Amino acid sequence: MYKDFHIKPPFFEVGPKAYLYGDDMLRLAKAIDRAAIKYDVDVIVTPQYTDIRLLAENTERISVFAQHMDYLTPGRGLGSVLPEAVKAAGAVGVMLNHAEKKLTLPEIEKTIARADEVGLATIVCADTVDELKAIAKMSPNLLVAEPTELIGTGKTSDANYVKETIETVRAINPAIMVLQGAGISNGQDVYNTIKLGAQATGSTSGIIKAKDPEAMVDEMLSALRRAWDEVHG
Repeated sequence: MYKDFHIKPPFFEVGPKAYLYGDDMLRLAKAIDRAAIKYDVDVIVTPQYTDIRLLAENTERISVFAQHMDYLTPGRGLGSVLPEAVKAAGAVGVMLNHAEKKLTLPEIEKTIARADEVGLATIVCADTVDELKAIAKMSPNLLVAEPTELIGTGKTSDANYVKETIETVRAINPAIMVLQGAGISNGQDVYNTIKLGAQATGSTSGIIKAKDPEAMVDEMLSALRRAWDEVHG
């Protein structure tokens, strides 16, 4: 676990995937940054690799994470994503094992170790409770509990899944924060998820496909702050 990681709950993650890049990505990132400052919440944004430096140099409150990286060391490896290069570009962390970029458990473990070595935080996605248990034992900074079948559907995880995943991780390593993902479509979904006890949530299609993505960002971060304050005073 990378020790100098500074994100605190409640936090949010925006994963643009391959929907946005360049000026359009920067425009949304600046809107996210403004909302993050307005509501005093930390937000992780995972842009295309080519936009890491662009976002890192033009925002204040968001934390820029790479969408993936490999565990190789400097040298040969054309086409691979080098951890040192991700760090040098301005990223503070990396997302691993998303449903669209699955890794084996040994690959996850090696990549977390490389992230720790170069000074990058890790946010690792897991589908089932068993996968969550296995990855929690590898000590990433953050875990995303995200049922693959719900991604992009607009349907959120049920209360039992949310509570079981949080309790499972807490029993293994209470220092690991858990983000509840999948199906977050609007502010009400964010509010409901945090009220169930989640420390964080996030969205891709709910923001990107909204009629006004910037307004949706504000709606979601406002709901995040309101729900967290109601639960934790």
